[in-house]
Amino acid sequence: MMKKIYVDIDGTICNTAEGRYETASPIPEHIEKINNMYKAGNYIVYYTARGQRSGNDYYVLTLMQLHKWGCKFHELRMAKPDYDLMICDKTKRIEEI
Repeated sequence: MMKKIYVDIDGTICNTAEGRYETASPIPEHIEKINNMYKAGNYIVYYTARGQRSGNDYYVLTLMQLHKWGCKFHELRMAKPDYDLMICDKTKRIEEI
């Protein structure tokens, strides 16, 4: 059964220092985990809050990074909710996958 899987970007598949998205560095083993879920037939949506507070548009930069890093996905959404803690029965950290 195909699952729809939302994956955060910063701090999950890459390291980003102090909001400097241009210098984000990929975490290959985390990207590989997500790519394996894609290859297994799941629908992958990367999502991020990049630019939500500042109003800057990071869509093109983020899309280019995902492609450069070899990320396999179906959608990129720039509309992650702004929160400090998410409590959800379906939430997992990348290390738990």
